[in-house]
Amino acid sequence: MIQLTNLSISYQDHDVIQNLNLTLPDNQLIALIGSNGAGKSTLLSAIGRITPIDSGSIIIDNRNINDWASDDLAKTVAFLKQEQQLMMRLKVFDLILLGRYPHSKGHYNEADFQVVVDVLESLDLAPIADEYLDQLSGGQRQRAFIGMVMAQDTKYILLDEPVAALDMKHSRNMMRYLKQLVQTQNKSVVMVLHDLNLALGYADYLITMKDGEIIHQGTVEDIATPALFRQLYDCEVTISTINGRKVVYPEL
Repeated sequence: MIQLTNLSISYQDHDVIQNLNLTLPDNQLIALIGSNGAGKSTLLSAIGRITPIDSGSIIIDNRNINDWASDDLAKTVAFLKQEQQLMMRLKVFDLILLGRYPHSKGHYNEADFQVVVDVLESLDLAPIADEYLDQLSGGQRQRAFIGMVMAQDTKYILLDEPVAALDMKHSRNMMRYLKQLVQTQNKSVVMVLHDLNLALGYADYLITMKDGEIIHQGTVEDIATPALFRQLYDCEVTISTINGRKVVYPEL
């Protein structure tokens, strides 16, 4: 379980998050939603021990995040930020293999290679496994980086806008894959999503943020109301039910 207590984070004397308290349920697909600048990415990167906190605490599996050895944390929590920069020229296979580094320290064995093969198949990357990242489209690169995180095989997976560069088919397939990880491998996936319909369609639990604060949290049925979305996004929306699923769209 991940617990945040009185968490405060600031950038250059600007308060981004103040006195935030939150418990993330285990074994669920959790979506962080809210307008730009709400603090979602900052919160996610703090949980991944990428962004330092000013005060408060982050507890992962009953241990303060500052007490985790880096090697142990990398086997427990994987974090993928929104934009990726890689200085080395790598093939897709080699990038995904990097996800096994916390486990093998570069001394890869057959089990590591099999994990990579499985990830390639699951994310429809096998046909481009031998291609270089700089030869790929933005969406293909995004899936490759997500593949690297999947190969890390951690209990907690933190993803910042993982489907932002993906087309409709691959967005759907990615969400299905992540949902399957939660249901069959007892993973906990926490992601920032701006596509509200993907959040409503696949998330088990929603956390809404605005101005660095948690506005509301709960199931899709709890969250998907015009009044709450109006509060989050400062615009009128319509919510419909299509084939048993909630769909939201802004009014023209």
